[in-house]
Amino acid sequence: MFKKILIANRGEIALRIIRACKELGVKTVAIYSQPDAESLHVLLADEAYCVGPAPASQSYLNVSNIISVALMSGAEAIHPGYGFMAENADFADICKEHDLVFIGPSSQAIRQMGDKATAKQTMLDAGMPVVPGIDGITADVPKIKAWAKTAGYPILVKATAGGGGKGMRLVEDESQVEAMIQSASAEAQAAFGNPDCYIEKYILKPRHIEFQILADNYGNVIHLGDRDCSIQRRHQKLIEEAPSPVMTPALREKVGMTIVNAVKNIGYEGVGTIELLFDKDMNYYFMEMNTRIQVEHPVTEMITGIDLLKEQIKVAAGEKLTIQQKDVAFNGHAIECRINAEDSTKNFMPMPGLIDGFIAPGGIGIRVDSHAYQGYKIPPFYDSLVGKLIAHGATREEAIIRMRRGLDEFAITGIPTTIPFHQKMMNFAPFVEGKEIYTNFMIEHQLV
Repeated sequence: MFKKILIANRGEIALRIIRACKELGVKTVAIYSQPDAESLHVLLADEAYCVGPAPASQSYLNVSNIISVALMSGAEAIHPGYGFMAENADFADICKEHDLVFIGPSSQAIRQMGDKATAKQTMLDAGMPVVPGIDGITADVPKIKAWAKTAGYPILVKATAGGGGKGMRLVEDESQVEAMIQSASAEAQAAFGNPDCYIEKYILKPRHIEFQILADNYGNVIHLGDRDCSIQRRHQKLIEEAPSPVMTPALREKVGMTIVNAVKNIGYEGVGTIELLFDKDMNYYFMEMNTRIQVEHPVTEMITGIDLLKEQIKVAAGEKLTIQQKDVAFNGHAIECRINAEDSTKNFMPMPGLIDGFIAPGGIGIRVDSHAYQGYKIPPFYDSLVGKLIAHGATREEAIIRMRRGLDEFAITGIPTTIPFHQKMMNFAPFVEGKEIYTNFMIEHQLV
């Protein structure tokens, strides 16, 4: 096991990694930008070092500063969390060059699965169904129009290096093709430095269901079940739950083992998430793979009792999985609400600022993952996530009841948050029923 790990991230995920390291007896090194000096991960790490000013490009993405701190502090490994460096294959290579273990998959796997067009072909070759589309990257307007006439509209233009909804455009008829390609490509270039896009069929009213996988360096792969992430705004998740309300045990086993076999074929190691789209008939299609820990990992932990961060670190340290597929049992239901510093009445506009009151909920079945506290200032430079409220119950109904209680107890003052939105959702009949939930749920029900 490692003796010291540097955490190349901030906020709640950095704090989550610190907690896992403490339970493993591993020392932690935090990095922070100047505005994050008072963040809880900085205060709770064994060591903490400033790596630059507010812009992420000068701090959390400053490779030379991060590597310098890791070497100076004596860290043996770097945990990237999610976002920032988490899916940066070049950074993984740089870590290796400096004899630092990158806690994640190999750079080859990151590249293979990080490029969405390549990932689709890789998973298709491994036996996973994929959303119908044009093979490879293309911006050829006549070719796209010809394909769409056969496939039918609507279609999606998607940035191959995209994420979080950036570089994605819905094309509803032929007249929109050229403009939407140009728009998606320009946004992709600005956000990711890569303008390339690919084209696929748009699945009407899809459910976004993903599977958590865990793999070691010895060819052992298991899945930890499914999560439903269909409640989204601007293609970004707001509420996640495990398991999906529409997944049957038989379908879970079928899809899960298909994914396990596909992941084995690509020689993957570490934690990862396979994201799928399910149509109204529960046909499923591979969408993308996230080669990192997910924001929503706690719901899987709550229903399996497996600490994903500790397992991820142990695998990176060269240990074999001690969990076999037959050992994975699913207990009850868990729901996560992302508490963001946003005003949901103003199209979820980010509203950073000073938290002058913070009282977290408690009681059986309630978990709060947050780096915030009374007197902490949410900076305007990064994402708006204040924390995550997770509720677990024996059934989905009990999880919702506990989430209602948790939201009622959760008091954050000084800034607007999404707590009122989640309170509304937990009492919104179509969500509570759980059957007709899909990725455009928010638009269909005029919630945005």
